[in-house]
Amino acid sequence: MTDTTPLITGVDFVCIPAQDFDAMTAFYGETLGLPFVKRYGSRPGAEYQAGNLTLAIMRTEDFGGTFSRNAMPIALQVDDVAVARERLEAKGVRFVSDTFDSGVCWQAICLDPDGNPLSLHHRYAPKDEGPAAP
Repeated sequence: MTDTTPLITGVDFVCIPAQDFDAMTAFYGETLGLPFVKRYGSRPGAEYQAGNLTLAIMRTEDFGGTFSRNAMPIALQVDDVAVARERLEAKGVRFVSDTFDSGVCWQAICLDPDGNPLSLHHRYAPKDEGPAAP
């Protein structure tokens, strides 16, 4: 008999590489207003909750890596992209794209203090319930 139980049951957190840990935690906690979850003891790592996803801000070198910004944005769900963008621009957040319509959602891409891209995202079309993946 073959075990059909899924091997992967979810995503616990997504890492966001950091150089300036203090600026990054201020950005995610204060500028974005995400709820603080926990600090990694005395190490430069902290978690913030974005709805159903935990964002782990980690100073890369202190966790055995070499700093490299994320290449693609993490899509952060908002009720209204235009309103969220206006509020963040008023706080000095730098946007690197116009607000755009993909055909299923509105998006606007900004950068955190260490240059990681984030997309303000609002889906207006229902998710496609197409055929299951192979």
